[in-house]
Amino acid sequence: MVPDKHVVEKKETPVLHKNIARVSFLVYLTIMGAVATRAQETPATTPSVPPAVAAGGSGDEADRGQSPVLQHRNRRYQLHSSDVLELNFPYTPEFNQAVTVQPDGYVTLRGVESIKVDGKTIPELVDSLRTSYAKILHDPVINVELKDFEKPYFIVGGEVGHPGKFDLRGDTSVAQAVAIAGGLRDSAKHSQILLFHRVPDGWLQVKKVNLKKMLKEANLEEDAYLQAGDFLFVPKNSFSKIERFIPTSSVGMYTNPVLH
Repeated sequence: MVPDKHVVEKKETPVLHKNIARVSFLVYLTIMGAVATRAQETPATTPSVPPAVAAGGSGDEADRGQSPVLQHRNRRYQLHSSDVLELNFPYTPEFNQAVTVQPDGYVTLRGVESIKVDGKTIPELVDSLRTSYAKILHDPVINVELKDFEKPYFIVGGEVGHPGKFDLRGDTSVAQAVAIAGGLRDSAKHSQILLFHRVPDGWLQVKKVNLKKMLKEANLEEDAYLQAGDFLFVPKNSFSKIERFIPTSSVGMYTNPVLH
């Protein structure tokens, strides 16, 4: 006897639903497993480090990370107090004048307010003058001539052969300045030479130069260049600081420590 068609379909339907549910569950497990695996493989996001923190570390690393200002040389003369300037206005000669830089760094100008010129180069001064005189003149043309000025110099003090004041002629590095001053004494601490440079607003910039390391490694790339008015100081080493307090009977401990 042939079974009824409708009866067969009713018996197969539950089995079909079970198969579909099983396949769907397997697909779901496969997808979730892939997502979980990817999440584990994804590296944790590293928080960004602020520049100030990233630049930290040991003192040597921080020093290497900094760009010494003294390394950037400015070949143009910078104005100082007592310098005498002649201002020439080709198209408005009634404003021609000679001015002297005052102790406070200012110059008194004809027809406009005083301006501060200390530390400026001649091109920078011309720009400042044009800005000032543009208030009363249309597109002013101004020529500036330095009539009298103090010759550039540097000073070397401390443990050198001939401390004193020297003319700054062309590019002069710390090593060259020490040689000009007669070289280092035996009591000099040539790993901590101090270079003082005056900056605007009355501040002093200090740079420590390790001349011992530079000479030992024959690498003068970090040798700083002096600017006009710089002061180079060579301190005493630790032994020279205490040798005058050493009893005569104890000198042998320092001259021949192997025997003690």
